[in-house]
Amino acid sequence: MNSALLINIVRFILLIALQILLFNNINFLGYINPYPYILFILLYPANSNKTGLLVASFLLGLAVDMFSNSGGVHAAASLILAFFRPSIFKFSFGLSYEYQTVKINDVLTPQRFSFILIAVLLHHFVLFLLEYFALSYIFEILIKTAISSVFTILLSILIIYLVKPNRR
Repeated sequence: MNSALLINIVRFILLIALQILLFNNINFLGYINPYPYILFILLYPANSNKTGLLVASFLLGLAVDMFSNSGGVHAAASLILAFFRPSIFKFSFGLSYEYQTVKINDVLTPQRFSFILIAVLLHHFVLFLLEYFALSYIFEILIKTAISSVFTILLSILIIYLVKPNRR
């Protein structure tokens, strides 16, 4: 088993555990719900197997759904994020993505921030749209998406740079 696979397995288990044990219990004023488990999808290597990412993203969302009784909305939102991830990469990084020289956990640049921002907004919008499942609640969907996205982005950036391995 190579080290990249082992790192992804550990990241998968750790992010699910953090989401279930810690972040699912945060619900401030009914609007702030952080979902940093999507870091698994964001940090998945750009040159790795796309089918493996789709399967792992579905299982990630399904695990969060099972422990939060949310009926599959996390699985669907995670799968949609994993499906559109290459397009978001191309939009944010351009030629760097095509040459597969992108690493999200390097120094925070505008390209990396735009990638994280677009990915989190997409995931949260799909998540809350499926949660409410009615366009009559579009204002609430947009408010929850915006506020939860800000909190998730801040937590995600904090987690990325706290856990980032030291380079010598």
